[in-house]
Amino acid sequence: MVDELTGRKVVVLAADGVEQVELTGPRQALEQAGAQVDLVSLHSGEIQAMNGDIDKADRFPVDREVSQVSVRDYDALVLPGGTINPDQLRRDGTAVSFVRDFVASGKPVGAICHGPWTLVEAGVVRGRQLTSFPSIRTDIRNAGGEVTDQEVVVDDNLVTSRNPGDLPAFQEAVIKAIASS
Repeated sequence: MVDELTGRKVVVLAADGVEQVELTGPRQALEQAGAQVDLVSLHSGEIQAMNGDIDKADRFPVDREVSQVSVRDYDALVLPGGTINPDQLRRDGTAVSFVRDFVASGKPVGAICHGPWTLVEAGVVRGRQLTSFPSIRTDIRNAGGEVTDQEVVVDDNLVTSRNPGDLPAFQEAVIKAIASS
């Protein structure tokens, strides 16, 4: 998959509390495939990643604030999980609008673990098939989505996975979706 995504720009939208491996794994896979990856967040500076929602992990520099970007700037969007991260994102109107517009654009959107919480808040799961971490599946169903318990689910431009154990399949599916878009 080396150079498969050369010339493509991908945005990873994350906030404080992001699950570190769900940020670093997809980012590394996308970069190895040739994509330029920007970390976009709610504020400038750095965000604090976590391991298992409990232990502080590394801090990561933010490339741009979500208020400074547009869907037209990127070819794909990745929403990593961690419990705190999507809870931060779904409380920010600019982030929610960005996600809603990205899904509506038809460009690939990948969300893993608790990442689909932001999709729920953006109102884009109705009639769509997804997977997620078990604790947010009721939220997805209540928002009109259909939940399937598989390591990766692809429904048109949405690619979703359940947890860090699904990262290899998730990363492969996201890269494939971007390459074919």
